[in-house]
Amino acid sequence: MAGGVAFIDVYLNGVHLDSSDYTATSGTSVVLSTGATVGDEIYITAFGTFTLASFSAGNLTSGTINDARLPTTIADKVITATSLTAKGDGSSADGKITLNCSQNSHGVSIASPPHSAGQSYTLTLPQSITNGYYLKTDGTGNLSFAEVPQPVVPTVADVSQTIAPATATTISITGTNFVSIPIVEFIKTDGSVTLANTVAFTNATTLSVNVTLASGNYYVRIENPDGNAGRSTNNILTASTAPTFSTSAGSLGTFAGNFSGTVATIAGSSDSAIAFSETTSVLTGAGVALNTSTGALTTSDFGGASTTPTTYNFTIRITDAEGQTADRSFSFTSSFGATGGGQFN
Repeated sequence: MAGGVAFIDVYLNGVHLDSSDYTATSGTSVVLSTGATVGDEIYITAFGTFTLASFSAGNLTSGTINDARLPTTIADKVITATSLTAKGDGSSADGKITLNCSQNSHGVSIASPPHSAGQSYTLTLPQSITNGYYLKTDGTGNLSFAEVPQPVVPTVADVSQTIAPATATTISITGTNFVSIPIVEFIKTDGSVTLANTVAFTNATTLSVNVTLASGNYYVRIENPDGNAGRSTNNILTASTAPTFSTSAGSLGTFAGNFSGTVATIAGSSDSAIAFSETTSVLTGAGVALNTSTGALTTSDFGGASTTPTTYNFTIRITDAEGQTADRSFSFTSSFGATGGGQFN
């Protein structure tokens, strides 16, 4: 007789007994809860068991399949569900979903907050994607793509200026995003740093700065009170002595017409290389050329075609490597001997 209540039916005097009216667990005996009397008729029907070789899951219309009967791997299937739950183990392991790489050797998991956090919320993905943005939440779980916030950094305009060295000088520095009152540094091309004497905040784009600098070229660095800083792209500030003339202004002398040679040499200096130029257009007419490197005034025919004494007034400019200039006016005169004849009586 197959063991277990589920595999037998018991009848007493034609009445089907409920399974609570008897005990049948040994597989060899049935014990009535209330004993039978002499003359009672007892019928016992036993059912055999069998194993189903195969069964179409499509024929299942109700009930629940035991976890042990589910496959450990479900490959390339679409699960249609409005809600899918990855449960924790009821102890210490939180629910999570793992997305593996193609070789299943690496994976990234999305895990639930721990039980101690006491959190229940839904993260809703945005409806579209924006390149270079990041995901942020509105505080209720709705996600959206937002531009990565950038710090407000000051910028320094590349406006070149030249000041006298070793002299306290007030200059205007322009740019953007200045905050009152920033630190202003002057970084020499050799790496040394000089702080401004004073800084006056005009507005977010202009500072009035007093500084004393040694000769050289400097970058300008602005640091706002929040620590954000910006530096000029180029060394925009030069501390340099302006060029000067050592040749006195005025007449350089009188020279014979048609003279050939050096008429005069204009001398000057600066703390960098200098070049000479004429701001007027007189020398060519006098037949004189200016050497832009040495300042020499030379001629092969002083006065040119002219045969009468002439005074030539002209202006020479010295320009140094920093673009500083100095102008000075000069003159020279041509002379010619007496012509024609005379008679003494």
